[in-house]
Amino acid sequence: MQLRVFGIRHHGPGSARALVRALDELKPDVILVEGPPEADGLVALAGSPQMRPPVALLAYTEKSSSFWPFAVFSPEWQAIRYSLREGVPLRFCDLPAGQRVTGQSKEDGIDPIASLADAAGYDDPERWWEDVIEHQRDGTPPFEAVAEAMVVVRASHPAKHYDLVREAYMRQVLRKAIKEGFERIAVVCGAWHAPALIGPLPSAASDAALLKGLAKQQVSMTWVPWTHGRLAWWTGYGAGVASPGWYHHLFTVHDRVIERWLVGVAGVLREDDLPVSSAHVIEATRLAEALAVLRGRPHAGLSEVTEATRAVLCDGDETRLKLVQRKVVVGEQLGTVPDETPSVPLVRDVEAAQRRLRFPPQAVGRDVNLDLRKPNDLARSQLLHRLRLLGIGWGTPQEHQGGRGTFWESWHVLWQPEFAVDLIVASAYGTSVEAAATAKVIEVSGSGDLPALTELVESCLLAQLPEAQETVLRALDQRAALDADIVHLMAAIPPLARTLRYGDVRRTDLADLAPVLTGLVQRVQIGLPGALTGVAEEAAKELAGVLDRVHESIRLLADLLPLRDEWLQALRGLVDRPDLPGLLAGRLTRLLRDEGGLTFDEVELRLARVLSIGVPPAQAAAFVEGFLSGGGLLLVHDEKLLSLIDRWVSALPAESFSATLPLLRRTFSEFAGPERRAIGERLRQPGARRPQATEDLDFDRVSLILPTLKVLLDVR
Repeated sequence: MQLRVFGIRHHGPGSARALVRALDELKPDVILVEGPPEADGLVALAGSPQMRPPVALLAYTEKSSSFWPFAVFSPEWQAIRYSLREGVPLRFCDLPAGQRVTGQSKEDGIDPIASLADAAGYDDPERWWEDVIEHQRDGTPPFEAVAEAMVVVRASHPAKHYDLVREAYMRQVLRKAIKEGFERIAVVCGAWHAPALIGPLPSAASDAALLKGLAKQQVSMTWVPWTHGRLAWWTGYGAGVASPGWYHHLFTVHDRVIERWLVGVAGVLREDDLPVSSAHVIEATRLAEALAVLRGRPHAGLSEVTEATRAVLCDGDETRLKLVQRKVVVGEQLGTVPDETPSVPLVRDVEAAQRRLRFPPQAVGRDVNLDLRKPNDLARSQLLHRLRLLGIGWGTPQEHQGGRGTFWESWHVLWQPEFAVDLIVASAYGTSVEAAATAKVIEVSGSGDLPALTELVESCLLAQLPEAQETVLRALDQRAALDADIVHLMAAIPPLARTLRYGDVRRTDLADLAPVLTGLVQRVQIGLPGALTGVAEEAAKELAGVLDRVHESIRLLADLLPLRDEWLQALRGLVDRPDLPGLLAGRLTRLLRDEGGLTFDEVELRLARVLSIGVPPAQAAAFVEGFLSGGGLLLVHDEKLLSLIDRWVSALPAESFSATLPLLRRTFSEFAGPERRAIGERLRQPGARRPQATEDLDFDRVSLILPTLKVLLDVR
């Protein structure tokens, strides 16, 4: 019997290359691979033409999940492909997934690669491994040397309990293969575990004692697509690598590795309309090779290539280099799995919808504009919204930059591999996307507060979930009747108004929404007087913003619901309250003025009164801020109003002017630049009011402040 243990590095292209050569030499009659034994029945699927890595084995229960990712440059994947190509049985030999999933905690251990790199005088483990393993294309496979090195490392850093348990199970699988009579056995495992499987094995009884009492749980397993980005170490995957794209290149390219890599980098930069020529590629290649010689490295590695890319191809621009890192060094490749792969009904429903709508998942983010007048685009929108309700953010809504009208919707779509797990978890709610999203919304509506329920109503409209919408509306009506927070009630109105106004774009029946919204507005009108009593400055700002949104919502619904007249009457009853904060008094005055609820004379009277000498300047400035918030066009076109404010500012005593200036500055800084310039021009016209007395002015001192005034007023 011949046993060979190949200690590899997970996702190491050098290890993968060496393993393929070693398997060709050994010609094993069975291969044992570190991985979950429940996946033995899924190995055959790896031979399908539709199976393209990166992919991952997924083990899941109702409450937890685990992944075993594979790239084309993963040694374990190459072992699987060898077994299928040569007809050799392959078994996974790691601890069962059920015992991993149910909480078998991993203890912190050492990094064996770092230990070996430190012994070799390297301060970077990745660089040492590249030099010793990944860049070696010929010669003797390094497995015996790696195993001997690991024996030394483990002598000074004993394995933790979790690893000992796993290795005990591996030896059990190995004993079983020997007992079955296999003559040439290949074991593919992480280099750290190799010493535990070489030489005389511990007794079967001692291994059984280690494994005794482990909890067992039934798990389901399947293949799922994965991405290079999710293989990267920064995603949190414990055995990840920092540069999947680079490792893929090292494994798949057989000559002129550096030159071909830099040609690919140049292509990516050119796609972004960045000028990169053949001369750039030649010079970058020379620089990378020169750096390798200066550093005593056998070949230029990723660090040298990256520095050459930064200096030559990117002209030192870190933003361009980040683009290269994301698209080339890490990569954006998304794997695929065969149609016959075991899957839950909800996953199959999503996949069928993606095919039907010609909306394939992609690992590269892209922007999509949907015209809701088109059935296919409307169905795509519904799918994205329903998945968001299930916690699957395949699409992120964006502000539309293209066509006009409420029938346009813009998304940024990016498929993440973990969505496979999210879909499996969400399958507890139903077997189709519509049924699952409906059940999830109904469940959430039972415990949501008023703002959350309001968002759910809008989400139900966007996702076309009429059954869920009916339940949420009932819950919303009940919660609104009990909620005494006026801000909550007011915040609920704008999204409901949008839903009612634009619901016809999606051809949704919204008859039940109108009475709920009407009731909300009535409750706000009743509770608003009490909410405005004793309001602090910060609370007044929040209320002013909410008032604006409610007011705009009622205007939006002017031709659908008879709310406007009662709303204006309610505001009219509040505007003259003496205890009203200046900011709110000014805002209410402006809203009534714009809607014709106050005549110009009434507005001028209130402004004159609040801007009189008897009113504290800070209170007057707050009134002006509330009155003018939202833009300065009113002052541009209303000469009397501009003159009134101008006279008030000019008459302020010096100490009051200094105290009031920051408030006025904040008010006018919110105006658009053209508005500020137009106001300045109006004040400079010959007919504008001038100070009556100038003999006391020191014009030399006045000239010193003119540049600052021009900056403040944006006058050029």
